[in-house]
Amino acid sequence: MSLLFESSYYAFAFYTAVNALVMLVLGMLVTRARVRTQTEIGHGGKPEMAAPLRAHANNTEWTPMALLMMWVLTLPTFGASIWIIQGMGITLTLGRVLHGVALSRSTGVSPVRLVGMVLTWVSYIIGIVAILWFVLVTGMPAT
Repeated sequence: MSLLFESSYYAFAFYTAVNALVMLVLGMLVTRARVRTQTEIGHGGKPEMAAPLRAHANNTEWTPMALLMMWVLTLPTFGASIWIIQGMGITLTLGRVLHGVALSRSTGVSPVRLVGMVLTWVSYIIGIVAILWFVLVTGMPAT
């Protein structure tokens, strides 16, 4: 467990695996809804398919870029602090879990869903600022 707080590589791998698990669970919820509603593809015009489909799709839309930014920050060229990786990983993972749980239950307005999305945005902001800092301010030498 201590390697999670000492190595950017281990932290990145951990958050990648946990977010893959979130994706898997959301995908399984879609499959469960398909079986329950006897929907073969898409939403089949059934309103009860909307929530699980959007929860999975939203996660698919937001998670990969955040993980890509985390990966870039672990590269030796940047060597970002473990705390940048942790900041991104914790906010992304918590945000995606909260958003996924809330949206998979209802497509209506939800404070939990809002908090999940805001945490996801915070993860993006951390990654964007860190990468731009390394590229534009620190003047990393070209490789």
